[in-house]
Amino acid sequence: MALKRPTSLPCPIPTVLLSFSLLCILSLLLFFFFFFTSPPPTFDSSSSHSFSFSSQITHQHVKVYVADLPRSLNYGLLDRYWSLNNDSRLGSDADADLRRSLSTPGKKPQFPPYPESPLIKQYSAEYWILGDLLTPEELRGGSFAKRVFSADEADVVFVPFFATLSAEMQLGMAKGAFRKKVGNEDYERQRKVVDLIRGTDAWKRSGGRDHVFVLTDPVAMWHVRVEIAPAVLLVVDFGGWYRLDAKSSDGNTSDVIHHSEVSLIKDVIVPYTHLLPKLHSSENQDRKILLYFKGAKHRHRGGLIRAKLWDLLVDEPDVIMEEGFPNATGREQSIKGMRTSEFCLHPAGDTPTSCRLFDAIISLCIPVIVSDNIELPFEGILDYSNFSVFVSTSDALQPSWLVAHLRSFSKEQKDGLRQNMARAQPMFRYDNGHPGGIGPIPPDGAVNYIWKKVHQKLPMIKEAIIRDKRKPPEIEDLQTSLL
Repeated sequence: MALKRPTSLPCPIPTVLLSFSLLCILSLLLFFFFFFTSPPPTFDSSSSHSFSFSSQITHQHVKVYVADLPRSLNYGLLDRYWSLNNDSRLGSDADADLRRSLSTPGKKPQFPPYPESPLIKQYSAEYWILGDLLTPEELRGGSFAKRVFSADEADVVFVPFFATLSAEMQLGMAKGAFRKKVGNEDYERQRKVVDLIRGTDAWKRSGGRDHVFVLTDPVAMWHVRVEIAPAVLLVVDFGGWYRLDAKSSDGNTSDVIHHSEVSLIKDVIVPYTHLLPKLHSSENQDRKILLYFKGAKHRHRGGLIRAKLWDLLVDEPDVIMEEGFPNATGREQSIKGMRTSEFCLHPAGDTPTSCRLFDAIISLCIPVIVSDNIELPFEGILDYSNFSVFVSTSDALQPSWLVAHLRSFSKEQKDGLRQNMARAQPMFRYDNGHPGGIGPIPPDGAVNYIWKKVHQKLPMIKEAIIRDKRKPPEIEDLQTSLL
């Protein structure tokens, strides 16, 4: 029997292959779509062995628990400060009038003011951060930090120790004992804080990685830094954490040896408190001076460049180089100098930065930053090149180079830098204008931006805590203080 011819032919082989390929591509596309768009799995937090698969932080605030420390380690220190006779390290006591007022019977406030002495005031972040956290919740609507009253609910644990005030009081009363432990009241306070905090369940649970200390003074908590190294440290720069190799000639070389207690990965650079009053852009007037600097000519470590710059610039026309200190007379000279100058010089000192930078910004004097190792507050949020001039040390030390460079800026360029600076000014304001620092803070001020930077660290903090938990207890991680 003859075979019947099929009524339709089967698909040619190329067509089959094409169809199969399209089917595979479609399957892959569907897989990647669902894989990348589905939320990461999470595990029930009620289980003792569970944890979040993802360390993403979804809330738009940072939850802060204030550690329980005795009042003697914060506001009690202010009581003690105001009971002292004086602090005359600057030749005059900037706090004399306020001290007399607070010594009047019945005048002792629950939240005393922070000192006006510029040696201490420039480091006052500790006071304004704690004041915000202690403000009644109904007044804290503008704060990025949400206070919680259980360490288990917190993203971070804030340690309310006025470490700067403690150090500066010791330096004012008995400087010779500062580097020693015997007879050093500051060391006794440091020891008490560390013993109390490291003994808590919160510290033991996280190894201290989610704890926050304010160490704005370069010598704050000098004796116990290794013990709190895993924590988030709020510092003005890393200058107080360096030591130099014996062969190093200046702090801007690769011979600088960094202590392992600080890192941009885990720590936050915060602003100094500016000492000069704010100049609004509407108050700005013609500036006749090209470049202004007021400060000590001779400094140590990275500040050795100052003396060299001084000798290069002191005889240049339209440049003012003044030796001086931040006492009452120096303050008035600085206000006048910064408000009448186009540019303000900011060379490295004993540390890479200083309060002078923030006084320049608040005075709308364009900063000229000559400090190769400088770290600045809120970078990543704020671009300093929009209102500052950065100059390498090697360029600045060429004869006549710096003055010629600054003269090359047009009026339009300088006006643009100054307009950008005016917009950035609020970010460096700590003072909320309320007695004792208790009250609503400026939403666009320094305290909120500090907490926003801490918030950025949370995924890394959580990752480090989880990583530490799975390590055998006998294994010491050599990297433990770097993250």
